[in-house]
Amino acid sequence: MRILVSGLLAQYAFGGVIWDYVQYVLGFRALGHEVWYVEDTGEWPYNTELQTFTEDCTANVAALRRLMEEFGMGDRWIYRNGANGEFFGASETRARELIRTADLFANVSGAAHMTDIDFGGCHRMFLDGDPMFNQIDLIDPSAEGHGARVRNYDSHFTFGLNLGAPDCRVPTGGLNWKRTVQPIALDYWPYTADPSRRGLTTIMNWASYAPREWEGETWGQKDLEFNRFLDVPQRVPEESFVLAMGQGQGRQRPTELLQQKGWTILEPYEVVPDHLSYRDFISGSKGEWSIAKNGYVKSRSGWFSCRTACYLAAGRPAIVQETGWSRYLPAGRGLFAFENEDDIARAVAELNRDYEGHRRAARRLAEEHFEAGKVCLDLLVQAGLE
Repeated sequence: MRILVSGLLAQYAFGGVIWDYVQYVLGFRALGHEVWYVEDTGEWPYNTELQTFTEDCTANVAALRRLMEEFGMGDRWIYRNGANGEFFGASETRARELIRTADLFANVSGAAHMTDIDFGGCHRMFLDGDPMFNQIDLIDPSAEGHGARVRNYDSHFTFGLNLGAPDCRVPTGGLNWKRTVQPIALDYWPYTADPSRRGLTTIMNWASYAPREWEGETWGQKDLEFNRFLDVPQRVPEESFVLAMGQGQGRQRPTELLQQKGWTILEPYEVVPDHLSYRDFISGSKGEWSIAKNGYVKSRSGWFSCRTACYLAAGRPAIVQETGWSRYLPAGRGLFAFENEDDIARAVAELNRDYEGHRRAARRLAEEHFEAGKVCLDLLVQAGLE
């Protein structure tokens, strides 16, 4: 098949963002399909040096070209400048024909709008990586046509593994959401035996964007959940906790308070500016400790992090907050779920009791549940394309 994968590789060529999208490309390619990367967000290009949006996409196109070459994609990519509609990579005529005659268009995280594109008979797949927040937007009549665009897809997938369960509060919007997880291209995440240079780490934003309001309640970001666990370094003094933590939007990170509580705070733009430093940071960690967005936790969405999947692939065990995911992924060996500080203390003790065993178990989890070819094949099967 000819498969088109959308993303934000040119718009936000940052560490984890790159892996989020490119591993779908690698997964479908590993199955033997003709894969093209497509980026058409409708937005003006983001200039990382100026930290603002501009009409000029020169740097974005150059970054995308380098990435496509690095991952062996050659000239199989399409980029459209949202400022003026100009096409790069493939010409506009060629791009429109490729899309019209494709078999599958995978809109990863809803990154592509492509409102004036003829998809012909192409199967359109929507992949939701932000459960609860995406669904609130879907049913919000003021969301500028977002709901109508999403409903127009042929299949709908979500990282919310618990959607549809009796205890899950995520509104489905009348759609049949199918479960999926982040594909991990394991060849790019070698299991290394190097000793840890850091303690338990994670990479996060204090608050990625503003909270949502729905049914009279606030559905918030990681800042709300983190406040429940401020004392973890003091509760578990035998372990060190290192956070590459961005500010996010609208809410200031309380850096001084976090440091007083025993957290080590690093700036993501310094330690994980690109996909290679991102991978090195994870591989140089003992493991991961991380929370989830308040909206994921409170809704029992079952969300599981694409970043955590990368830790597991690198053979780095993870202790991550429960959202309902442990019903669908095995916890206890290489991967631990927590809901309170006691859970964290027990997980750290177990991790230190048999660290090498948990490292091996983490890698096996990645091989069994997140291997890119398996995940992408499952998408095709569930969509009725295989």
